[in-house]
Order: sequence, then C-alpha cells, then structure tokens
Amino acid sequence: MYIIVIGGGKVGYHLTKALLDEGHEVLVIEKERNRIEFICSELGSVCLHGDGCEAATQAEAGAARADMLISVTGDDGDNLVACQVAKHRYKVPRTIARTTNPKNEALFRLLGVDVTINSTNVIMENIQQEVPTHVLTHLFTIQDRGVEIVEIKIPADSESVGKRIRDILVPTGSLLMLMMRRDQNPFMINPDMVIQNGDQIIALTPTNSEEQLKAALRGK
Repeated sequence: MYIIVIGGGKVGYHLTKALLDEGHEVLVIEKERNRIEFICSELGSVCLHGDGCEAATQAEAGAARADMLISVTGDDGDNLVACQVAKHRYKVPRTIARTTNPKNEALFRLLGVDVTINSTNVIMENIQQEVPTHVLTHLFTIQDRGVEIVEIKIPADSESVGKRIRDILVPTGSLLMLMMRRDQNPFMINPDMVIQNGDQIIALTPTNSEEQLKAALRGK
C-alpha cells in the first residue's frame, strides 16, 4: 500500500520503519527540518517538509493515490484536520488518527476518522487483561462498524454458571464465538455447551451493547 504518515516524531519514525520493513511505500510529512534529516539518514528519502493539515501539502504528497493516511502528531486537533482533509478532499479510503485525550475518540469517529488510537486506552486494556477480577476486557474495536471483540470472564458467583449457551439471552447483534477453559485449548462455542466457573468467552458485540452482554453472561 501507499501510506502517508503525518508527524515524524518518535511514534511516526518507528511506525514508518515498521511499515517500510513490511514492504509498503511510505511518505512522512513533517514540519521540523531536523527531524526530516534524522529520518532520511536512517530510512532513506521518505520525508516531505510541510504541514500535513494543509491540502496543498497533501496534494504534493500524492494523497489522491494514497491507500491510507495515518496522523500521529502530538496535537489532537492537527490529527483530526489532517484526516478530514485526506478523507473529504482526496478520498483516501482509510484514515487513522492518534489521540492524546480519550474523550476525543468519539468526536473523531463522528467526524469521519476511521480508526483512533489512544495510548491511555491501550495501557488500560493491557492492565485489564492482567487483573483477574476484571470481568470484561476490550480486545479489538472495529470502529467504523461500531462493533468490538471482548473477553468476558465468568466468576464463581455468576448466575450463568451451569446454564447452557442457548439459554443465555445475549443482546441483538452479539455473537459468542470462542471459549477458553482452564487446561484446554480455545474451542468454538456451540449452543448446548454448559458454562463453567472460570470460563473466558470471546464475543463480538455492538459497542453500545457491551454492558447488556456483560450482564447477560454474569447473570446479574
């Protein structure tokens, strides 16, 4: 793919390096000339000096033929504007924006950004996976479809323990996919399966049905 990266800081540099290693064509748009010199000395001639929020700069970068634009500057406003210019002016199929404030993620999606990445949420999700008492863990969000993949742990006091999967009334649009049970490999869920204490269920669910799914599986 041809991918444009806005921002040549540490995040932009390492992202660009990883994308180049995978064989993609990448161009970094960066304002600071010293960062451009550093990136080019390390990765080759992959930089364009300019403001990634400006339509003229994106035009010079070839945004009209880009498959994806990823904006990873430290400024949420710049990242939003860069993605909107790419999406609406140059019809870039996929835009990804870094956000420093988790509260901005919903606004970004409302304004057309396909995917948002927030380091605070990423850290919290990793913490959740390490906390045994945490019932629901977010694994992956498909933001432009409004669905997510979650892991739900079944505690000993759950009223769903001993019930068959077919007897659990999950929200509309939710799908129970995989079961992870102690000392066993993950396996596909079937309707006659009986839920046990300590089971971990991988499910696909609409984002706005997360709490209902958790309540259904916990039986509370």
